[in-house]
Amino acid sequence: MSLYVSQTQQHKPNAASLSVRILELSIAIMAGEQACTYATLILHDDGIAVTAEKIAALVKAANVQIESYWPSLFAKLAEKKNLDDLILNVGSGGGAAAPVAAAAPAGGAAAAAPAAEEKKEEPKEESDDDMGFSLFD
Repeated sequence: MSLYVSQTQQHKPNAASLSVRILELSIAIMAGEQACTYATLILHDDGIAVTAEKIAALVKAANVQIESYWPSLFAKLAEKKNLDDLILNVGSGGGAAAPVAAAAPAGGAAAAAPAAEEKKEEPKEESDDDMGFSLFD
């Protein structure tokens, strides 16, 4: 009976082996994306036009296996966006504020003035003295 159980367990993938396989696939996808990112940055830094063929050539020279669509995606990004701006604004956050700032010039100066007047008053914080205890007592 134990022989039957051990044979059936061998054919069933366990959660750990599935997790390892998912991790392997994730790393492969991230490696392709990261390789194209580095290739794009190298080309841009050297002042060479960023094209799908040049990205693919750099990735191939680095012996990294990638999906065929990655180089063209990065080339289109480099064509449509200013790479210097992307590099300088990494991690700057504030993605939601950009459309608001861009909308202000389109509305004119009259639209900007009411926006400045709509500042909300911040509620005054209560001090620990009013509560009868202190955080450090």
